[in-house]
Amino acid sequence: MVSSPAVRDVVVVGAGQAGLAMGRLLANAGADFVLLDANDRIGDSWRNRYLGLTLFTPRRYSALAGMAMEGDPDGYPDKDEFGDYLEAFARRHGMPVIGGATVTSVVRKPDGGFAVSGDGFETIHAATIVVACGAFKDPVVPRWANGLEIPHIAAEAFGNGTATPNDPLLIVGDGASGRDIAAIAVGRRKVVLATGRPRRLLPECIFGRSLWWWLDVTGLVRASGASVFGRFMRKTDPFPDRNRSLRALDAMGVEIKGRAVGAEENMVFFDDGTFVRPGGIVWALGYKPDWSFLSIWEAFDPPGKLLHDQGVSPVPGLFFLGLPWQSNRASGLVMGVSDDAAHLMRTLGSYLETKNRRPSTT
Repeated sequence: MVSSPAVRDVVVVGAGQAGLAMGRLLANAGADFVLLDANDRIGDSWRNRYLGLTLFTPRRYSALAGMAMEGDPDGYPDKDEFGDYLEAFARRHGMPVIGGATVTSVVRKPDGGFAVSGDGFETIHAATIVVACGAFKDPVVPRWANGLEIPHIAAEAFGNGTATPNDPLLIVGDGASGRDIAAIAVGRRKVVLATGRPRRLLPECIFGRSLWWWLDVTGLVRASGASVFGRFMRKTDPFPDRNRSLRALDAMGVEIKGRAVGAEENMVFFDDGTFVRPGGIVWALGYKPDWSFLSIWEAFDPPGKLLHDQGVSPVPGLFFLGLPWQSNRASGLVMGVSDDAAHLMRTLGSYLETKNRRPSTT
């Protein structure tokens, strides 16, 4: 870990896979930069997730450019292994990281640079900012849950399940996380899974090859969101079937229900008119971004949506990395973030070359 001099060429907000992918390129370019991460230890954003979590992609497709993952290349790394990998990656490339640094404000300065403030570090003035803290921060909770008295937590807080001790456990949302938690919890308690829109699950292997091998060699994993395949992927949001089909979960003992549509006192109702009295609820409906620390109105459209072209903001010197569908389907996966970082680096490097001086501290 490093201290925070008052002036830097580049500040990278976040030291997860996106921030570290950017950091490697900045280090290779000899830039004066620093990464700010809210966690005290690199990789804790993964280590702190729920027990049993593994990445979607095998190890050969779960590594950043500049360092392969050890172990069976066709096996799936778990959350702790990947957290340790990120920590080792930062160490190998000599990353200047300030841990325990929560960014609360990024503002533009009159000279065109930025001032970055927060907890755990002194204000830093920078010519450029790369926001790489992820677009999945705040858990989505349905409106009908307002005032709910039943104990409830987000999927990332599930841990080993001890935070929700009462039965039955209701999991709202049947994406990858919801199904994982259902499979993990059902061996120890009664579990009810509230589903939503129909899901497509993809086979792990096709003709003896990993699904990701096929998506990689065909180029489909790098299809843009505007392409036919990209539009299909965005609409259906498929994920690999690793014994997580509804039929498989039902065979494990998970009670499969329809969409949860409302609650009253200690009851949750489903769209077929049935209900359950859960002892605890896990929200697995996904996450939404929190850009409240960005006090730069030009970075957003009037409804408040983030503006960018493949991570390049219309605000000079402001960049984003690690956004889903930033460039293509791979952008939301480890296998694509290094390519997106390289794209940003070309624009960021050119921008820095046009700056004849560092930003002042005034």
